[in-house]
Amino acid sequence: MQEKQEKFPSTFTVDNFSSTTKLAQNEVKLPIGSKETINDNEYNPFQHRQTEHATSTIGVLIHLLKGSLGTGILAMPNAFKNAGLIFGFVGTIVVGILCTHCVQLLVSASHEICRRSKQPVLGFSETAGAVFEHGPKRLRPWAGTARTVVDIALVVTYFMGGAVYIVFISTSIRQLVHHYHPELGWEVIPYMFLILLPLIITCQIRELKFLVPFSFLANIFLVASFGITLVYIFTDIKMGDDLKMVGTMNTIPLFFSTAIFAMEGIGVVMPLENKMKSPQQFLGCPGVLYTAMSFVVILYTIIGFFGYMRYGPDTEGSITYNINTEDILAQVAKVLIAAAVFFTYSLQFFVAMDITWRKLLKDRLPLRFHNIGQVVTRSIIVTLTAGVAAAVPDLEPIIGLVGSICFSILGLTIPSFVDIILRLETDFGPYNWILVKNVLLIIFSLFGLVSGSYASILSLVSSKEDEA
Repeated sequence: MQEKQEKFPSTFTVDNFSSTTKLAQNEVKLPIGSKETINDNEYNPFQHRQTEHATSTIGVLIHLLKGSLGTGILAMPNAFKNAGLIFGFVGTIVVGILCTHCVQLLVSASHEICRRSKQPVLGFSETAGAVFEHGPKRLRPWAGTARTVVDIALVVTYFMGGAVYIVFISTSIRQLVHHYHPELGWEVIPYMFLILLPLIITCQIRELKFLVPFSFLANIFLVASFGITLVYIFTDIKMGDDLKMVGTMNTIPLFFSTAIFAMEGIGVVMPLENKMKSPQQFLGCPGVLYTAMSFVVILYTIIGFFGYMRYGPDTEGSITYNINTEDILAQVAKVLIAAAVFFTYSLQFFVAMDITWRKLLKDRLPLRFHNIGQVVTRSIIVTLTAGVAAAVPDLEPIIGLVGSICFSILGLTIPSFVDIILRLETDFGPYNWILVKNVLLIIFSLFGLVSGSYASILSLVSSKEDEA
């Protein structure tokens, strides 16, 4: 095995939360006349991956759950408020199936294009670019554009996701401060700039291994606060007359935006799959992907359904905002969830910073300026994220915007489009049903983008008018 790894070297160095792997770095030099050079179908990328420090199947399952189980789950009761109990129940399952299917499309495309290009691993943007490079000749010049589009989508998505985190942390802190010092009278925005410096400091950490303690603490805090929240949800729960069964056309798009934001974790899928010790276990039934997403869909459905049933029309953008701040237990939950999101922010930040530095700045700055360039760039990105959060300080509209614009493109449109390009020179099944299915997915994602953005903007304008 060792001899085989030396013969087919791989320099994959991206850790679990980075966004891409470099195509040029993963080139495999095959001996002339080997089976692999004669018959492309004989090349198995799994056999040429670097297995040192690989992640176990259970480890990947845990990471995938962590990527999908974040603050978005706390917004699901609000999503049900917009959709209604019945529509929300069915819609959550549908969104979960669509998100899972699109992840499968992306991973399957990566496996296939790895076989065609004789690459052991490819990241998200490299998969999109390689699909064009090995597709019809007229499309090959668009390979670089495809990689750039995916990189931009990743940066914007995680940049906006960071803004959601800042809004969440600041709102939670404001609730606690307002409870003990109502005379202060501060709104959310001043708290955003109070946490700005600590965020900038933590985001100066450049190696993921040094962020492991932060991630460990965040997981503990998240589980504890989540448990406390469940106690409040299932206390005095009842079916009120003011509960909607089906939402209106003005609010249902907000449901889809929130649900996609909550479930979609496609940015970490390829790095996780690329580092698996047994990558063949990622897909299939039962596989890592379907196991993780089944658990996610069930949990999100339960929390959304019963959370909305408990608080009804008063359900906030995050269910933690509903629990009584006068209770000590509730205060503990709010502190823990704010701390969990704070410690998770640097991981959210890593993807956007990694792509920005590698693609835009690293090769343009002299080596002696790399250190100061990293410090300045990291500080600017965090500050800009806080600026976006300050511009949209309401959690519900900003989650809707991020879900409808960012995750609908990244999680639904791009994987469907990649699968279409991959199959152009093969087939789309009987009656071109695969093409029809992918086109419908793209149409659905674009509809969600337009309607979700419109509904989020209307919600934001309405909240501003109410404040005035």
